[in-house]
Amino acid sequence: MRDIIAKALRENQRTVKDFVTQNSSNLIRCAEIVCNAFRNSRKLLLCGNGGSAADAQHIAAEFVNRFQIERSPLPALALTTDTSIITSVANDNSFDDIYSKQIEALGAQGDVLLAISTSGRSRNIISALNTARHKGIYLLGLMGAGGGEMLPLVDLALVVVSYQTPRIQEAHIIAGHIICELVEHMLFQEKGT
Repeated sequence: MRDIIAKALRENQRTVKDFVTQNSSNLIRCAEIVCNAFRNSRKLLLCGNGGSAADAQHIAAEFVNRFQIERSPLPALALTTDTSIITSVANDNSFDDIYSKQIEALGAQGDVLLAISTSGRSRNIISALNTARHKGIYLLGLMGAGGGEMLPLVDLALVVVSYQTPRIQEAHIIAGHIICELVEHMLFQEKGT
């Protein structure tokens, strides 16, 4: 049992370290893009499935409430939370449309979409990206497994080089926290505001 724990910890540390090292410039760029949207009265939309849906909600909550500092709420919306919308779209149309329909209704040019997928192959995420592109929304992708079909669709890709879902998800939440911290710093601390 201790060997399982030690192995998980080693894999986590290696995966997270490699991800952050390889993506530090992209993490900064991602934060700059989100800050720019917030400064221009635009919002951050987030979506994912399973654990990635939980990550979308978690990251949105950090922006709306607070992360490290007390500050004004920031407009972030997880498209994973309204069960009535999700189930009605899935029932009447297709599960592939649960996010794209919400983006059609709520998204606006200048918004940012953070699409999260461990595989990069989720049909509803691909559909969301295509819809968001047509609306003039900037596309951020947080992916694993080489990026999958999402990779060529996003404007900025953050890819965890792993095919192990738990390790990818662990790196994804580190990425979300880093982005939140950078955004708070850029918006509220950089100029002493």
